[in-house]
Amino acid sequence: MFKNKKTDSLNERPGLVVINKPTSIVSEQFRTVRTNIQFSMVDEKLQSLVVTSAGPSSGKSTVSANLAVTFASEENRVLLVDADLRKPTVHKTFNIKNNEGLTKVLTDKLTNIDEVIYRSSIEGLFLMTSGAIPPNPAELLSSKRMNTIIEEMKEEFDMIIFDMPPVLAVTDAQVMASKVDGLLFVIPKGEVSKEQVLKSKELLENVQANILGAILNKVEKSEKNYYYYGD
Repeated sequence: MFKNKKTDSLNERPGLVVINKPTSIVSEQFRTVRTNIQFSMVDEKLQSLVVTSAGPSSGKSTVSANLAVTFASEENRVLLVDADLRKPTVHKTFNIKNNEGLTKVLTDKLTNIDEVIYRSSIEGLFLMTSGAIPPNPAELLSSKRMNTIIEEMKEEFDMIIFDMPPVLAVTDAQVMASKVDGLLFVIPKGEVSKEQVLKSKELLENVQANILGAILNKVEKSEKNYYYYGD
């Protein structure tokens, strides 16, 4: 049985635009991203997804959270996993405790995933926080135990979204990109160089990551393209 955790009113969570302003342009763009993902792999089922970026403060955690809510709105069972074992944020976004989470199931084989998964107040959305910050995140994520956990997640959920650290900072996103069905790359407009994006793409291609596409973030509201401001 998944944990039931009462959270603060989601209307008070500024990062969750798809909850706060469901009819906004930004919310509509998240629905467009969801549709594009659903049609990106016609012949194969896409069930697990990594969201990452080149560098920090890109908004990738905000994108991950809103995308998870958007998928859950279609009567899917969605699990948002905070796989950023260095600077986790999911517990802050949804105002839940981060005592136990992904690190716990990775280091303790007797712990089942349902023991560290929270049922959110959003229908169909479940959360797994990072848990304690370990000294060896990349080693834990690259382990066979992580492979087993992903398979267990797939048995329970229609979509699993992993919020990952930036590609150029650490190897964590590369490690996970080789284990999941697809990857989304978040690019904050004007805050990352073309060289950084290309280097990130090269690193991800080296592990044969299935890069589904990129989300241009932090675009000015006056522009017609997708925009969003987040952590």
